[in-house]
Amino acid sequence: MVHTGQHYDALMSDTFFADLEIPAPAVNLGVGSASHAKQTAAVMDRFEDACLELKPDCVLVYGDVNSTAAAALVAVKLGVKTAHVEAGLRSHDRSMPEEHNRIVADHLCDLLFTPSRDAIATLKSEGIPPERIEFVGNVMIDTLIRLRGKAKGSAERLGLPERGFVLVTLHRPGNVDDPATLAQICDGLSALARERPVVFPVHPRTRQRLAEPALAKKLAGVRLVDPVPYLEMLSLTDSAALVVTDSGGVQEETTFLGVPCLTVRPNTERPITVTEGTNRLVTPGEIVTAASAVPPGMVSPRGAAPGSAAPRKAPVIERWDGKAGERIAQVLCEGKRFE
Repeated sequence: MVHTGQHYDALMSDTFFADLEIPAPAVNLGVGSASHAKQTAAVMDRFEDACLELKPDCVLVYGDVNSTAAAALVAVKLGVKTAHVEAGLRSHDRSMPEEHNRIVADHLCDLLFTPSRDAIATLKSEGIPPERIEFVGNVMIDTLIRLRGKAKGSAERLGLPERGFVLVTLHRPGNVDDPATLAQICDGLSALARERPVVFPVHPRTRQRLAEPALAKKLAGVRLVDPVPYLEMLSLTDSAALVVTDSGGVQEETTFLGVPCLTVRPNTERPITVTEGTNRLVTPGEIVTAASAVPPGMVSPRGAAPGSAAPRKAPVIERWDGKAGERIAQVLCEGKRFE
């Protein structure tokens, strides 16, 4: 495994390897934060050397970060078979850097592993031949299913009532870089905090913006904490009454867990979480009214005894079953097809 070193915090990156029980990477490219162009160029430069040394039979690129597009481009130019995991997702918003990376990877790679049928339709509409497309399911859900049993107790440790608190994750530039937008979001979160606890693990990018005194004052009732490792975040998500986010992965996790989710974005590359899941797209000004519209049976009444809430009924989405990784291995190693 080659690790790009792109994560915003090396310590947090190390916790992901530990929490997910992933072996340490054989190669760390050591690419840190930079502009999109410089970061992409650094990955390409260093990954080419790694490919020439390791001589892989296939390069798998995942998701939609800069290293996804960079590694795919390097591998294709070296004539190495290349596969994209989480292919076919589109927000149809060309202002998002992630959208550029998704499109580049999908049109370069030899094999496209899709998480849902809508992604297949997207790829075919872009002229990609069906023989390059494999419907394997969602590898993120594989991880969730495997580790959910270990992700327990975070809400209790933080003194939060089971299914009686709001969990917040926000980091996208469109939400945190514009002062007026961020102020409106803060107003919404503050209003939610008057009804039930709101806990907000703050991404470093967001924390810089929230250092403004006016914004800090708006969030006086919101509990700000440092970023948390994967298992703790999964535990908090599973225990929350409601999640407010702008993360693509969190939209999928809340859908699988049956947790109500408000995504503060005008679009999503994971529309299945809206059409079949528990996700709803909202503007910053809609946070409070959308939260009040969450079905009562999905949230513990205020002051309810622990464990008194009725079991949630999560939607069942095709091939989100914990076996996506197995299907990918079967395609690569056995030539099996999943249509």
